[in-house]
Amino acid sequence: MIKTILFDVDGVMLSEERYFDASALTVWEMLYSPQYLGLKADTFTPAPVESEIRRVREQVFAKDDVLNFIKARGINSNWDMVFLTFSYQLIRLVEVLKPQLGTEATSLLSGQIDRAELTKLREWGATYAPDFAVDYAAFTPDFAKGPAQKAEMLLYLNQVAKERCGVETEMFSRNSDLWQLCQKTFQEWYLGDERVAASIGRETMQPGKKGFLTDEIPIVPPAEMIELFRTLKEKGYILGIGTGRPTIETYVPLTEMKVLEWFDPNRVVTASHVLEAEEEYPAHAPMSKPHPFSYVKGLLGLSVPNSEVVNFSLPITNGDEVLVVGDSPADFLAARSIGCKFAATLTGLSGQEARAKFEEVKADYILDDVRDILSILE
Repeated sequence: MIKTILFDVDGVMLSEERYFDASALTVWEMLYSPQYLGLKADTFTPAPVESEIRRVREQVFAKDDVLNFIKARGINSNWDMVFLTFSYQLIRLVEVLKPQLGTEATSLLSGQIDRAELTKLREWGATYAPDFAVDYAAFTPDFAKGPAQKAEMLLYLNQVAKERCGVETEMFSRNSDLWQLCQKTFQEWYLGDERVAASIGRETMQPGKKGFLTDEIPIVPPAEMIELFRTLKEKGYILGIGTGRPTIETYVPLTEMKVLEWFDPNRVVTASHVLEAEEEYPAHAPMSKPHPFSYVKGLLGLSVPNSEVVNFSLPITNGDEVLVVGDSPADFLAARSIGCKFAATLTGLSGQEARAKFEEVKADYILDDVRDILSILE
């Protein structure tokens, strides 16, 4: 009998579309802004109109083919998506520069890459490769050559660097300076000028970003979500959250929609908690989904030390008492690691097309949307 229900947020309560928009805009900025690589094939602005956002999203993710591929390989973090997509094009640029600059260019991939290194690449690109063409669609066939899944995809960039540039490197990882730069730049886009300092400790590098946090799209009407969670709470279920969103991006929209109040505050686990745990236990990183940490933390509670969560014995013995509700393969894999029940909602990126995949992996339940959860509990 189910006693605890742990919900994902994106693709379950809130649409992922604005997150994907912000991811695409981050890659676009890092490729074309003079603050980053400053490529000349496009013109960057920190305040694009909606039609420009649609254009950028379509191009950066190759009409979502790249996005679907990354998600299907178990990547659930928008920060990781940005890092993968941008780093791939950076490697391609170094490949084009290699005939002119030799090891001077390729050695840049051997160490950490931050703003100083991007400045070098910008200057080299302007001089030696002014007509360099970004090829977003090439990402998928290049990565499809290997079997890398989940966090291994980030490390696979090192293999791409070896094949394309002939350089041995271990730089491409979630612990790199470049990953941190991608993460902070994404936060600028999603939070906007007014809120970003509280998240990353500095103002936006290029002011003018309004952010998407006040432009969230609920998957079902907030009033119906409120009624659902009120009903579940009144029936005695313990409600928690395990989301890849940082804390501010979780609390602001769900509080404004009056949804968050129905959840146990001790069981609302966000990407901010995951990052704290990774800093505390770097040997276990990355711990974002499909790693089970966020859901285990939600099951045990925020008051439980990370040491106990990291070392908690899995699978749990009372798996029939815990239900994870998510929209992605990453959520499913996390639930299977825990040994609990899993309900897939068909309101993520793939929509109803995801049904076949969840049927193939034998998800315990498949729901058209989160409101259907009552039918499987009765």
